[in-house]
Amino acid sequence: MVKILFICHGNICRSPMAEFILKEEIKARGLENSIYVDSKATTTEEIGNPVYPQVRKLLSGIGIDTAGKKASKM
Repeated sequence: MVKILFICHGNICRSPMAEFILKEEIKARGLENSIYVDSKATTTEEIGNPVYPQVRKLLSGIGIDTAGKKASKM
């Protein structure tokens, strides 16, 4: 299995956006069983917080649900 980890400062904006968009692409190609995608933070300041509201809104606008995602540190 290929594992991909996106990393950003707080894990509420950039890295979860990349994670969810890539997951959609993987799903569209039927590769969910061969590619694992996750995202993490480099700091602890946002740990436990959900995806940033504007990012949730942007992703929701293209049909991507981020419910349940909470920032976590690598």
